[in-house]
Amino acid sequence: MRRLLDALYDGAAWLAALLMVGTLVMVLASMLDRIVTLPLRGIDAYAGYCMAGAGFLALAHTLKRGEHIRVTLLINSLGATGRRGLELWSLSAAVLLSGALAFYSLRLVWESHAFNDISTGFDATPLWIPQLSMAIGTVVFFIAFVDEWWQEIRGKRIAPVSAELKLNE
Repeated sequence: MRRLLDALYDGAAWLAALLMVGTLVMVLASMLDRIVTLPLRGIDAYAGYCMAGAGFLALAHTLKRGEHIRVTLLINSLGATGRRGLELWSLSAAVLLSGALAFYSLRLVWESHAFNDISTGFDATPLWIPQLSMAIGTVVFFIAFVDEWWQEIRGKRIAPVSAELKLNE
């Protein structure tokens, strides 16, 4: 199960990386369009879709690598019992909030598809298509928080330490 979850987080990160490359390609195409006047309408919207998708798909991988912001000054000042209690409370709140975010992201995709929402720009893209990367990213983020919470409950969680934090110490 551990390998499957890690593969899920890594897969979402790879998709995020591909969308970052997609953002670059769209920006370069937009620049080329301004120079040569190609018929590339709506390219700016696609750059935005790629950038938003990359951000959401990278959430779980970033969490699992310890790169999300944490108040380590407070956490490190507590004893072992206090630290575990704060971690459990924080992770429980994160599971609830990320679950709500995932639920409403999925609901947004479903409603956009049901109501045939399209973008108002030149591209007229059905909005459920770019919203899908947000929904997938938030669901994987929710799974990552449930994973962290479950590991903490079992006493097997090793809180990840950011590479930057390691360099600062």
